[in-house]
Amino acid sequence: MLHIQFHDAVAEIRMDRPPANALNREFVERLLAALESTRMDGAHAIILTGRPGMFSAGLDVPELITQDRRQVEAFWGLFFSLNRQLAGSPVPVIAAISGHAPAGGAVLALQCDWRIGVTGKFRIGLNEVQVGLPVPSTILLCLEQLVGPRVARRLATRGELLLMDDAVAVGLVDELVAPDELQSTALKRANELLALPPVAMNTTRLASKAKLIEALGSSGDTAAATAWWFSTETQTEMRKLVARLAKK
Repeated sequence: MLHIQFHDAVAEIRMDRPPANALNREFVERLLAALESTRMDGAHAIILTGRPGMFSAGLDVPELITQDRRQVEAFWGLFFSLNRQLAGSPVPVIAAISGHAPAGGAVLALQCDWRIGVTGKFRIGLNEVQVGLPVPSTILLCLEQLVGPRVARRLATRGELLLMDDAVAVGLVDELVAPDELQSTALKRANELLALPPVAMNTTRLASKAKLIEALGSSGDTAAATAWWFSTETQTEMRKLVARLAKK
């Protein structure tokens, strides 16, 4: 599911759960463990990336739709814990967005300190509303910090998926490179940060996200997301999504 490679003090975590790096409980648990283990093994910066053409498609809806309330609540708790670990990481995290990143895939990228997309017809965005799931308040806060309140409101309310160049234009993605330049660019950005005085850099980096990190520490989003998941509207739309996916 995960491949970890060290480049001196930079750890690269590559998600590899075919076909779409969809997030289920086991995958999220492994990501949480990888973030901790790489730091324990001496990583001073982390690159999070995916498979060619697919960063992550977000939640594993076909699996989650079969689970009971206790299981779904446990998943959401882990998912928001992963968000907090990414946002509040004691070392910088670079998102090397290797392809599509809708919904939960975009959420993971948003929590990172720098986002690099790849050229091509790849899309990123919070399209949760289109499949009947409200966007959690902490995710909205993160989006607002990147693109501003007006653009965040438009993107989230409409559930827009942006092509990568459009995502760069609004500030959702920081830069765009050719696919074969993604790893080298991510390593370059990580090492640029590591060349700075570390205490000053990391203190400032975390202070800039202090409100988000604090909000992610609350259990409110877990309870709200669980309640939304089992609402009639969300269940109806999610089952439609599962049916569409089954036909592909």
